[in-house]
Amino acid sequence: MSFANASIPAIDQAAEAIASAKCVVATTGAGISVESGIPDFRSAGGIWSRYPPEEYASIEAFLENPSKVWALWRELGDQLGACRPNPGHRALADLERHAKLRAVITQNVDNLHQDAGSQDVVEYHGNSRRLVCLDCGALTPFNPDKVARGVPHCPCGGLLKPDVVMFGELIPPAAMLRAESLARTADVVIVVGTSAQVFPAAQLPFTAKERGAIVIEVNTEKTDLTRTITDVFLQGPAGIVLPALAERILRL
Repeated sequence: MSFANASIPAIDQAAEAIASAKCVVATTGAGISVESGIPDFRSAGGIWSRYPPEEYASIEAFLENPSKVWALWRELGDQLGACRPNPGHRALADLERHAKLRAVITQNVDNLHQDAGSQDVVEYHGNSRRLVCLDCGALTPFNPDKVARGVPHCPCGGLLKPDVVMFGELIPPAAMLRAESLARTADVVIVVGTSAQVFPAAQLPFTAKERGAIVIEVNTEKTDLTRTITDVFLQGPAGIVLPALAERILRL
C-alpha cells in the first residue's frame, strides 16, 4: 500500500502496517509520560529550570558534590513514585500481549512501561527506581522513604546513585546493543513522544528507516522526524492516539 495516499486515514494506514508486520518496535520519550503527571524536564517550569543540568545532571557534578545532586534525585524519586501509567503505556502493553509489538525502547527512566504490563522494555537511559553502587556495581531498589538521608552508601562502602545515565556516562552496552539490533530488524517502528534530538537514541528510527522500516510517529506537534523519515504521522496525545490505534489493530 502507498503511504502517500491521502484518501486513507492515517490511523488506518498505521494499523494496517502494524497488523501485517513481522517485527514492530516502539521507541518512546518524555511525551508519553506527560499525561502521567511527569513534566518534560526541558519545558517551561520543568525541573531543569530549578536544577540546571550542568550543575546536577552530570556524573562529574555527582562525584564532586553528591549531597547536592542527591537533593535533585530525592525530589525526582518522590515525583516519579507518585505517577502511574496512562492509557498510552497500557495500549503498548496490550499490543505486546497480542503479539503485535516486539519490544519498547524507552529513553524514560520512570518504569511506567513495566508498571503498565510491558515485558520487553529496553531501558536506554536506565531506571530511576534502582540504585547502583559506583564501587561494586550492586543494584538495589530505590525507595525515597527508606533511603538514609544525606548521601546513601552501599554496604561495601561505595557511593550509591540512581541507576540512570547521567551526562558524561555511557549508555549501558547491553541496552545499546539490543536497541540497535531491534532497530535493524524492525519492519515498523512506532516513535512516541519524542522529537528524536537526544543522541544516540535519536539515531534508532533512522537506522530502522535505512533498513526499509515504516516509521509511524505519534506526537502532539510535528518534529524534524515528520519532515524527514516519518511515513505516517498521528497527531495528538499518546494517551488518546495509542489506545485508538491499538483498538484498530486488534480488530483487523
